Amino acid sequence: MIISYMRPFYEDPECIFQKEAVQAFRAERQVLEEHASSKRREALEQLIAALTPGDVIVVSQLYVLADSTRHLIELLEQIEQKQAYLVTLREEIDTREPLKNSFREVVEHLVALQSDVISMSTRQGLTKAKADGKQSGRPRKADANVKRAIEMYQSKQYNLVEIREETGISKSTLYRYLEQ
Repeated sequence: MIISYMRPFYEDPECIFQKEAVQAFRAERQVLEEHASSKRREALEQLIAALTPGDVIVVSQLYVLADSTRHLIELLEQIEQKQAYLVTLREEIDTREPLKNSFREVVEHLVALQSDVISMSTRQGLTKAKADGKQSGRPRKADANVKRAIEMYQSKQYNLVEIREETGISKSTLYRYLEQ
C-alpha cells in the first residue's frame, strides 16, 4: 500500500504543496498530522505501528518526516523492521531501490535536513515572539535623545562631535533621522 504522510509547517501550513508533490504517487491512503509541532506526532506513530511488509511511505521532503538526524534514523529503523519502504521526493530517496547516491550526496541531504530543522524552528520562534508583541532587531534610540540631537544640529551652534557626546546619537543615525 502506498501511504502519503504530510504535516503542516511554516512554509506549508495547509499542506497544499505537499499534497501536490505526492499526488503523482496515487497514494491509497493519506495521513495528515494535525499540528506542526515536532512533539506528539500521533498520526506518524499510528502510521508506523500499522505498517505491513511492502508498504511505502511517501513524503515531499525529509523534514516532513523527521525533525533531526537522530529522529530520522529511529524512523528508518522502525520502517525497516516492518519491511516497509520510504520515498522522499525532494531528496529523490527511494529505499525500495539500491542506493544510487554517492556518500557526498547523502551527507548533503542530511545537512539540508538539519538546515530545514533550524530554519523552521527559528521561524516558529520569531512568529511566536511577534504574536506575543515582542519586536526583533536592534532597539531604537530614545525619541527624546533624537529630538535633542536634531534641535542641536538645526541650531547650528554645535558640531557633530558635541552632539554625539551630549546625546549619544552618531552622525549616521542623526542624518538618517534628518532624511525622514
